[in-house]
Amino acid sequence: MNIAGIKLKSVVIGSSTITTSRAFNSSGVQVGDTNTGAIPANWVENQTTITTISFANNNSVTSIGDYAFSGCTSLTNIAIPSSVTSIAYYGFQGCTSLTSITIPNSVTNIGQGAFLGCSGLTTATIGNGLTNSVGSEVFKNCSNLATVAFTATSGMTSIFEGMFQGCTKLSNITIPNSVTSIGNYAFSSCTSLTSINIPSAVASIGQQAFENCPSLTTITIPNSVTSIANYAFASCTNLATVLCNVAQSAFIGSDAFSGTASPLTIRARSTDASWTAGTGLSFQGNTNVTVIKNL
Repeated sequence: MNIAGIKLKSVVIGSSTITTSRAFNSSGVQVGDTNTGAIPANWVENQTTITTISFANNNSVTSIGDYAFSGCTSLTNIAIPSSVTSIAYYGFQGCTSLTSITIPNSVTNIGQGAFLGCSGLTTATIGNGLTNSVGSEVFKNCSNLATVAFTATSGMTSIFEGMFQGCTKLSNITIPNSVTSIGNYAFSSCTSLTSINIPSAVASIGQQAFENCPSLTTITIPNSVTSIANYAFASCTNLATVLCNVAQSAFIGSDAFSGTASPLTIRARSTDASWTAGTGLSFQGNTNVTVIKNL
């Protein structure tokens, strides 16, 4: 294997185990016992017989390269070392046998599609090192992802574009209070999503952020939100109640409520002059809206 400055404990390939405590350069030449370095791009990409990767206890691997484990369809287990600070583009894409992942607090950057299409993934634990260096579609189409846990001290500032798009088993999620924006398609087609909190720091909800979430029945939009983009809640066919603590001017796009329940009840602030109470109203793509000013 081409291992650049990596100190491995074992690589399990099928029923065979290869054990080493030495480090090798990209040509496979031993370079001593150094235990620093990075997992290179395309390291074991599409190696379908690899089931387990584990690292020596004193390893200080610093990053996981582009496509490093992509397509390792038999990989069931990997413990990302606490020395890793970066997981690059598509690092674990298509690892369909991977069932759980813990992203340690040391990780400050995750690239686009890092766990895209990991359809066997059921649990993801996200450390507090992530702030705003996260690519799009990190967990997109992880169709069995049911549990996402952020650490209590998470500093994440955004749920990035397509981050959980197509996670059809995700029924609820607690977004960290540090989050200020929810990106385009962030929860699009999360068809089992029944509840979600939008933290009071969120200022923007992106295009199609919650589109096609038919299990959502109610949503609360906090007064911190200043922009709601196109089709934000479109095709949420059972969304019947919106607790709307914002003025109509926050809806900067169109058709935010297209394809939602009929009637759709919007509860607005009693002192907000931008809303007029009534029934059978048209608003943001829904032609049967009841507005009640009682918040």
